[in-house]
Amino acid sequence: MTTHIISLFYQDVFRKFSAKYNIYRDLYSLSLYGLEMRNLQPELSDNVRKIILLNKEICYYKNINGSDKVDLLVLGNFEVFSELSKEILASGNEDLGYRIKKLLNNFYEYDNRQLPFIEKEIYPNRTKIMGILNVTPDSFSDKGKYQDPVKAVDHALEMIDAGAEIIDVGGESTRPNAPKVEADEEIKRVIPVIKSVLQMRPNTVISLDTTKAEVAKEGAEAGVKIINDISAFSFESGIIDVVNKYSTGYVLMHMKGKPENMQDNPYYDEVVSEVYDFLAAKVKFLKKQGIDDIIIDPGIGFGKRVKDNYELLQRLNEFKGIGCPILVGLSNKSFLGKSLGLEVENRAEATLSAETAAILNGAKFIRTHNVKNAVKARELANFILKPEQIND
Repeated sequence: MTTHIISLFYQDVFRKFSAKYNIYRDLYSLSLYGLEMRNLQPELSDNVRKIILLNKEICYYKNINGSDKVDLLVLGNFEVFSELSKEILASGNEDLGYRIKKLLNNFYEYDNRQLPFIEKEIYPNRTKIMGILNVTPDSFSDKGKYQDPVKAVDHALEMIDAGAEIIDVGGESTRPNAPKVEADEEIKRVIPVIKSVLQMRPNTVISLDTTKAEVAKEGAEAGVKIINDISAFSFESGIIDVVNKYSTGYVLMHMKGKPENMQDNPYYDEVVSEVYDFLAAKVKFLKKQGIDDIIIDPGIGFGKRVKDNYELLQRLNEFKGIGCPILVGLSNKSFLGKSLGLEVENRAEATLSAETAAILNGAKFIRTHNVKNAVKARELANFILKPEQIND
């Protein structure tokens, strides 16, 4: 069972859910949210529908094909959903009532959440800029520019000076069809760079982009504060033990397939719901393992069609409901190039625009190649969100 707040006020989103539930089209003019409850048992579904109708709220349901379970959609606003959670709790359906209450609280508290693995002096309520440092010979964007350790360290220091609060070091390319790298080789690439950066700038927060438990362990022992795992612990489950043992943060990302096949005709019926359900289930599992310092990443560009990436960016705010800060990586990605006809070296302006949109929609971490532009994106988004701070 999943609870999910849907941004129905977007016309294309309303149209999609209208087709699923046969919603009366004139309701679009009310600019409502939707509270979707997925995979309910029939008895629970019947009880909840009675409560909703008694409260004179608008509700739709859909039987799931091949299953006896039901999806419910309630139209309203956060106040309506809050009252509904109380009514459901009072009726004795405590699990669902508490889920809706927690979902709403995740939205209310989203901007106040602090992560202990990020030093307090790094502005806890501000979007963090994560500078990408690929120490590989085959990065799609850097093209091996920083595989030399000296150049890599120099570039890390440049990004820190430009405003990066976090440096994300990776020793294996995750571009489509990239060759596999053994753990020993990956360790040789990343650990000397990590140690050198921390020796020169001891307070730097280092993130390690790896799917391998052995590499994560070496990184944590070298001072890494965040493990950034594109596989969501599906490649090596032992990476969870490393995160637990060393109390690092963990970036949990959605990807359909593997890097070598993720762009082989990916397909989604409803991309945001599917990615949301995946991340929510993984977060629940991790918390049962005692891991609380989780950052979620919808995996833009990883097993997604061009339109999927844009819809994830459009509806990024919905992921606040999971209760973890959101990270996005948009920098120079192919969906920007394909939609705008740009080669990788000409995507800086498009990246800046996309990163600004992501921050406005709730991104708390921006993973980027161009730190200077990302800092501008953050400042611009901040002015849009809080124009009163500008003194003309």
